[in-house]
Amino acid sequence: MAENDQIIIGIDAGTSVIKAVAFDLSGAQIAISSVRNAYSTGNDGSATQSLSQTWRDCVSALRGLSAKVHGLASRTAAISVTGQGDGTWLVGAGNEPISDAWLWLDARAASTVTALADQPQNRARFEATGTGLNTCQQGAQLAHMDRYFPELVSRAEVALHCKDWLYLNLTGVRATDPSEASFTFGNFRTRSYDPVVIDALGLTRRRGLLPEIIEGTEVSHALTQEAADACGLLAGTRVCLGYVDMVMTALGAGVRDGGRNAACSTIGSTGVHLRAKSVGDVHLNAEGTGYVIALPIPGIVTQVQTNMGSTINIDWLLEIAGSLMAEAGKPVSHAELVSRVDDWFAKSQPGGVVYHPYISEAGERGPFVNANARAGFSGLSVRHGFPDLLRSVIEGLGLATRDCYAAMGDKPDELRITGGATRSVALRRSLSAAVNAPIRLSRREETGAAGAAMMAAVAIGAYPSMDECIASWVTPLLGDVEVPDAQEALRFDQLYGAYTDIRRAMPPVWDRLASPAVTSPSSNEPKS
Repeated sequence: MAENDQIIIGIDAGTSVIKAVAFDLSGAQIAISSVRNAYSTGNDGSATQSLSQTWRDCVSALRGLSAKVHGLASRTAAISVTGQGDGTWLVGAGNEPISDAWLWLDARAASTVTALADQPQNRARFEATGTGLNTCQQGAQLAHMDRYFPELVSRAEVALHCKDWLYLNLTGVRATDPSEASFTFGNFRTRSYDPVVIDALGLTRRRGLLPEIIEGTEVSHALTQEAADACGLLAGTRVCLGYVDMVMTALGAGVRDGGRNAACSTIGSTGVHLRAKSVGDVHLNAEGTGYVIALPIPGIVTQVQTNMGSTINIDWLLEIAGSLMAEAGKPVSHAELVSRVDDWFAKSQPGGVVYHPYISEAGERGPFVNANARAGFSGLSVRHGFPDLLRSVIEGLGLATRDCYAAMGDKPDELRITGGATRSVALRRSLSAAVNAPIRLSRREETGAAGAAMMAAVAIGAYPSMDECIASWVTPLLGDVEVPDAQEALRFDQLYGAYTDIRRAMPPVWDRLASPAVTSPSSNEPKS
């Protein structure tokens, strides 16, 4: 087979969609097949997903790709898989699921997180992992299960993550990667498990549940005959275990380029902000928040802060506008409202309105953690109209982005951005001015699958190093540099001072608003 006819398949298993994407060896995207999957939520804070159905959905996505790409099976040089991070996917005898997976959305471990965070060992755990403790993580979830559902944990033979579960089904090998292993149970400096961390989580007696750590750019395994038959591919095809989706997305979008470290923000329903750094340059904040996640490049990690809510703030405001227009007899679609965002922004006037984008019911997690945090406008007056509210929401996303990067140390020299919302000129300019750094928009469509496929490209020897692969797969798809407006950057400096002053003063207010006395119906209401 000619080398230019070969294909690498990147699998990106998200929370609600699984994608299988075909790339040629130069990084060009050939085709994509996606399948929607589902998860369940409960009033107890649970968020669970079927392991068996997730594998079936992966098979369907791969089968769908075969229908779109002629000769896919014979042309596939390698497969690589990434997926949603955190969560707990327990597997027992015969590689059968013990129960549905606890997803990163699952909040049941909140009480255990609070208890662990109060322990003196927690700072040592943070110093090793570089990662703040939260309910998303497998460490916290396993500790909670061990405390309240010990029979469940006792039946398990291995604790995996989403991509690890798919890798097991593809290859028969129980393993995880250095990124999830080190930020949950290990040390980001060594990329291995750390007994100090495991002990701080109270899981020393469960150490046997942690799988082998493999580096996907160096180690791959063969696709089994059973998996090949299910997926319509060839047994023996090399399979690579990618890193967690956050860093795969950043890698595909340009968090590193030309051998230099950069910053990358994904502006979606949530905001994910990453800086690639040498291990020695990592800045651990006093609050103990964020993540440090390894990249598949020796000695290089990403430091990460994530906003719980990003574009959902814009969606919320647009939904209100849409409802009012519908009541007035002028219904308009959400897509039409989105198309008008830049026009509304242009009609607004820069003013002293500050918006904190904590619209999520779960509060905020970066750069601080507060489940009671809530969104709010400050500085409104009668002269402000809808365009001004929209401007302040968009600028609030820029200020939240700056807040996250400030928690990681010095501001980035350049910011690469991805996510559907970044098509908005207003949003891009606000991000650039808020961070006071040039930005470049990644034109790569499927950055997560591309990042995973890049690891496979290095694993099979198509490129001698990740940096050389980046030069082919990433650099050509970075857009032109957009430089921040100097006056806007100065204005954002003033806004940011107000933004941080307000959010630091708000916790007592948020706590009071969350109290049962406020949120429950008054006991003095007349009875029917």
